Amino acid sequence: MSAALTAESLGLDSPAAMVQTDVLIIGAGLAGLSTALALPKSLNITILSKAALEICSSHYAQGGIAASLDKEDSVADHITDTLIAGAGLCNANNTSSILSAGQQAVQWLCEQGVPFTQIPQEDNTKPFTELQTELQTADLHLTKEGGHGCRRVAHADDATGRHIMEALTIKAKNAANITILPYHEALSLLTDSANTNKQCQGAQVFDHNNQRQLTFYSRAVVLASGGMGQLFKRASAPNVCVGDGVMMAWQAGCRLANLEFIQFHPTGLAVADSSFLISEALRGEGGHLTCPQTGARFMLEIDERAELAPRDIVARAIAEQISNNGLGYVHLDVSHLPDQFLREHFPQIYQTLFNLGIDMTREPIPVAPTAHYSCGGVVTDANGVTDVAGLYAAGEVAYTGLHGANRLASNSLLECVVVGRNIAADLPRYLEALENLNHVTSYDHSDLLATAIWTAPTLKDIQAIKLPCSPTILFNLSHCDDTDIVTHDYAGKIVTELKVLMTAHMGITRSAGQLAQALLQIENWQQQLRCPKSHSTTISSKSDKTTLASLRYFQLARQLQLATLVIQSAYQRYESRGGHYRQDYPHLASTPRTSVIAPLSKLREADKTGSREGGIDWLLQPIIDDTEARVVNTVANI
Repeated sequence: MSAALTAESLGLDSPAAMVQTDVLIIGAGLAGLSTALALPKSLNITILSKAALEICSSHYAQGGIAASLDKEDSVADHITDTLIAGAGLCNANNTSSILSAGQQAVQWLCEQGVPFTQIPQEDNTKPFTELQTELQTADLHLTKEGGHGCRRVAHADDATGRHIMEALTIKAKNAANITILPYHEALSLLTDSANTNKQCQGAQVFDHNNQRQLTFYSRAVVLASGGMGQLFKRASAPNVCVGDGVMMAWQAGCRLANLEFIQFHPTGLAVADSSFLISEALRGEGGHLTCPQTGARFMLEIDERAELAPRDIVARAIAEQISNNGLGYVHLDVSHLPDQFLREHFPQIYQTLFNLGIDMTREPIPVAPTAHYSCGGVVTDANGVTDVAGLYAAGEVAYTGLHGANRLASNSLLECVVVGRNIAADLPRYLEALENLNHVTSYDHSDLLATAIWTAPTLKDIQAIKLPCSPTILFNLSHCDDTDIVTHDYAGKIVTELKVLMTAHMGITRSAGQLAQALLQIENWQQQLRCPKSHSTTISSKSDKTTLASLRYFQLARQLQLATLVIQSAYQRYESRGGHYRQDYPHLASTPRTSVIAPLSKLREADKTGSREGGIDWLLQPIIDDTEARVVNTVANI
């Protein structure tokens, strides 16, 4: 935490438990820290981290950050490779805008002290610290990864994310205007209290350190909360990545796009329940994927790019091999590469494997696909602007259209930095405009927000995802008391089973039958969460036992609802494209369309009963009604 701003100075210990800050950033990963460090130092910034600071996907990124840095490379080539990997679903304008800022983004990271691996220098007399201060992008060693036409990935050994996050965290902790609060979990965004324009003005937050609910009021909010990898059994993301940011934005009035495009990394370490990835850079340096029984390379027969084909192609090929061999893995073999090279360029992977009894310089590595990245998310433009005034989003939680149907390797870290810095450039303009608006009393504020102050992103060629409403209220957190709470273990059991269900039915390949069965199972779980008794009204007013149990159920309810949104998006895309492969629709549709889920508020408007005011009630309503369930059930039985 910043030495200048502590929890006490922010008023967290006050009876009202309300906190005021200029900018609230939800998430302390690369997108969140890049935004914070690039914002004007005159702004008071508070960053929330759901757990310890190192528990974020950015920290675990191995490969690196892609940008056109080599003199033989060009931004146009980077854009072309990205569009090819995206399989027709990239937003061309946003892709061009983000990738064109690649060199500046990497240079900014150099200036923050990130120790990128460098090309060996002739002048070895300079001390290391001086070399870091003077580090330029032209000095960086570049690797090649799948889908890239040339060496384009700057890296810090094979632990790029950790090195980047360590450097930026030091900067953020030393900044007098930034306060970082670990173990503070955002529950919902404030959009409808004390303002007539519905702009985002903060968030409800649960302080895990003191087990209490807090209200943060801010002039703007940046959502940088990460992806939803933990909806799946084998995932590279840490446990905090359950898509809660996506759900908060949806509840607040944002559209969601392309949720069905879950990217599976081809080479997760297939040892027990390990979430460790084997970097794509190993294949970029010449690693081979082989059949464990025969030792034969199987990618040669599938794609002319062999092991360096885009991730969706390689992941499906491995999944098919595993389906046939019954072993649960294939081999990644790098033992033909020089020992010294492997140890020097991949020290973290070498040591991790060696500790597990695998010497990758001499024997193959067992690997299998693992859920890795959400290409869809909260709809934004290249400046992180969402549908809700005052709410920005960046990183894996957001959908800019850069990744299309399949993310090109190492583009995600670049997107975090570029969009984060873009937000930092745009946000002061918004605050100034908002300040001016407060002095205008004769105009319709809504009209001003829609034009001069805030312009929501536009999407072309969309497919609207239909979400049937249900009148049944299945669970209301405010209606539970101690006797209603079942057990923590029971909620954990459903979470575990949900991951298995998503992996089996919403995995690398899907079909209508699998998706329908998954929807019905989730609806069954939602029914089990019925909680009829009514006593207390808020989380903070309950006993500690009930508070934690209620929070657990709140989290579970949100995961179940998000899972239904993801599955419905997959169910209603009748084609195979990029990371979405339908066994019953194996071909491309003639026109690529972005699937879009309307904001929750639109569902409320469509619900003519008018019996609900929103909030947690909505989280547990099944999005397929009985009629729809029968329809999908029929499909499942075909």
